[in-house]
Amino acid sequence: MRLTRYTDFAMRVLIHLASHDEPSSIAQIAKRYDISQNHLMKIVQDLGRAGFIATSRGRFGGIRLGRPANEINVGQVIRHTEEGFDLVDCSTCLISGACGLPSVLHEATSAFLAILDRYSLADIASKRGDLRLLFGTDTISLGNHQATVN
Repeated sequence: MRLTRYTDFAMRVLIHLASHDEPSSIAQIAKRYDISQNHLMKIVQDLGRAGFIATSRGRFGGIRLGRPANEINVGQVIRHTEEGFDLVDCSTCLISGACGLPSVLHEATSAFLAILDRYSLADIASKRGDLRLLFGTDTISLGNHQATVN
């Protein structure tokens, strides 16, 4: 099974937001991942309509998680962002009525989604400090001083 780039980017946005307490901007996330800002805007709007992300306008606005990370199920996000899970289209196949492949593929897909359903966004973003350092947005302690890494 292969997930689309759309789902990949959606998960990246959610992981970014889960690792930050303050709102982020689409421009910020697009720059960090080197993703088209326009493409990311469409994904953020979609995630917002689904309630995974909340947006606010204004000087201190931005995007943030729409609910706590432990309440965002990875399987739900994947089901929302992917169009379908049929691995093969057997509808026009000569042997479809007698072939066992569709049921095997359905079972495999169900197992795949069942694994994803066991995890929340909090589970996959549990190393928040490490993630923020990789994003270049963490504050580190330098003896008696603190420095923000950008």
